[in-house]
Amino acid sequence: MSKTEIEKIGKQIVDAAFEVHSELGPGLLESVYEICLVDELKNRGLLVERQVKLPVIYKGKELQKDFFIDILVEKEIVIELKAVEVLLPVHEVQTLTYMKLADMRLGYLINFNVPLIKQGIKRKINGYF
Repeated sequence: MSKTEIEKIGKQIVDAAFEVHSELGPGLLESVYEICLVDELKNRGLLVERQVKLPVIYKGKELQKDFFIDILVEKEIVIELKAVEVLLPVHEVQTLTYMKLADMRLGYLINFNVPLIKQGIKRKINGYF
């Protein structure tokens, strides 16, 4: 997929997050926002997967520990969702780690527990994009 195509999908993700937040507002559980955002993205014709298993490989061996990507869009873009008072640096590191483990270049960290959703969206890039 080209960079231009990925960027177009990124814009749809941001727009879908705005739609969900304008409909629900802040204060709900992360799982509620996840279901609604997945629905919104699917309604836009995107391939969307929830809770995608991400195995951890250490020195060629798969560990008995898995991470889960909240939402994977078009097998290209990681979305990590939060519904917290404040995004912390650890949330950004978590998103970047998932992107690295999944070998994805673009990701979004979205916190729905904010008065204005634009305050809760962070675009993350892993390496050269």
